[in-house]
Amino acid sequence: MQRRNTNQRKIIYEIIKSTDIHPTADWIYEKAKMYIPNISLGTVYRNLKVLQEEGLILEITDGRQSRFDARTDRHYHFKCIKCDSIYDIDLDMLHISADLKHLTKKGFKINQINIDMEGICPKCSKGVNLEKNN
Repeated sequence: MQRRNTNQRKIIYEIIKSTDIHPTADWIYEKAKMYIPNISLGTVYRNLKVLQEEGLILEITDGRQSRFDARTDRHYHFKCIKCDSIYDIDLDMLHISADLKHLTKKGFKINQINIDMEGICPKCSKGVNLEKNN
């Protein structure tokens, strides 16, 4: 069954596409109210779920809060532990190898590997000594 494309969903999607800050539902709701003053937070959540089911957005969650990303190609994320910003990290920025033979021998079929990184972003690390004092 195909869902009809609503104006609300289109606006919510455009809001997410227009930014790279990986916004929260509350942030999206506040922006959507500028275009649709009577929109509810529930409507935003329902449309975020539909957009995610349709593969148009990704949900990034750290167990506390969900953030949304209109960039759906394979990439990683880096979350700053100081300012809570989330950055996209392209695949070619990391070179990670994994020997998965042991898992496949045990019957695991791996469809996807996700890597999420946490640390301090360049903006927050300015003036901060990142080396341990020994």
